[in-house]
Amino acid sequence: MVADFNRWQSLQELEKSDWGEPTYHSSLVRTCHALRRKPLAEFTTEDLRIMIGQQISLPYLIPLALERLEVEPLVEGRCYPGDLLSAVLKVDRAFWSEHAGLRQRVDRVIEQLRVALPTLDEIDAETVRQLLEERL
Repeated sequence: MVADFNRWQSLQELEKSDWGEPTYHSSLVRTCHALRRKPLAEFTTEDLRIMIGQQISLPYLIPLALERLEVEPLVEGRCYPGDLLSAVLKVDRAFWSEHAGLRQRVDRVIEQLRVALPTLDEIDAETVRQLLEERL
């Protein structure tokens, strides 16, 4: 895992890697290239969801996502409640095997949801059930 890092730096600065301008002009590619230049302190939940969903810069972004998920497990980007957690749960298993401490944090978020399940409204409860099926 990446130790402490300056959240006012961009992924491009932290990784010392400039991807340059996108050569494929889809909206997703353009967005990911732009997000690599954005300071991490300014990342929204949706920014995290997009980048994690593309498996980009996970050692930096997963800890940021977990900070939000630990406060609100069903935090929402632009899709639906729990969309950030869903992206985190779909991260490649190889990442989790190399980052056991982060995996434990995800497990605690999942347990938090499992405990809260009986108190959730019908829509959120269904979302949680689906997320539990996606579990690592």
